[in-house]
Amino acid sequence: MKNPGFVLSIIVLALAFSSALAYDPDPLQDFCVAIDEPKNAVFVNGKFCKNPKLVNTNDFFLSGLNIPGNTSNPIGSTVTPVFVDQLPGLNTMGISMVRIDYGINGLNPPHTHPRATEILHLLEGILYVGFVNSNPENRLFAKVLKPGEVFVFPKGMIHFQLNIGKTNAVAIAALSSQNPGIITIANALFNSKPPIYPNVLAKAFQLDGLVVEGLQKKFWYDNLDLSPKRQ
Repeated sequence: MKNPGFVLSIIVLALAFSSALAYDPDPLQDFCVAIDEPKNAVFVNGKFCKNPKLVNTNDFFLSGLNIPGNTSNPIGSTVTPVFVDQLPGLNTMGISMVRIDYGINGLNPPHTHPRATEILHLLEGILYVGFVNSNPENRLFAKVLKPGEVFVFPKGMIHFQLNIGKTNAVAIAALSSQNPGIITIANALFNSKPPIYPNVLAKAFQLDGLVVEGLQKKFWYDNLDLSPKRQ
């Protein structure tokens, strides 16, 4: 190799470029308030941008996170999102957040965010939280959190939270994307539409095919609350 330094530079630039593509792009203007109506708008980063002259303070404002989520459901938790669809002013900003309410023994089931790292701050209660890193190690990183403590879930890692206290729990989490995406593992695999061929799941989980078919017929609850709270 006549010029290893040049090759190394190309590799570094390629890695930097691929890393940059993995995150929400930096904004190239002051703001780009999302709008569904394309009239008097421009299309940026998956959303139409509201005409800047029509933007107002309420485009950057959301109320309702003080309202507890309903935890009387099969998994005992509710996630209240503040993504770009709930707060249009987040468009192109590369951030979002959620409120998570947990009933006693409530679980935010194993899931991933394909487009975001998450940092969780526990406000009330006691949570057992953790994530698993990638193959072949599949190492569990887990911790019991008390109020005021923080835990980070790296981008794309399968993670969870379980209320192990004797009272309800509440957490606030921030994410490094305006639209982080949520893939709940059990729901995605056993409640896909159309269903995954049972033999695939039977071999993957080393289960009897009838067990898989039974799981595919179950009701799989989604704890993400998308009801409008914007005022």
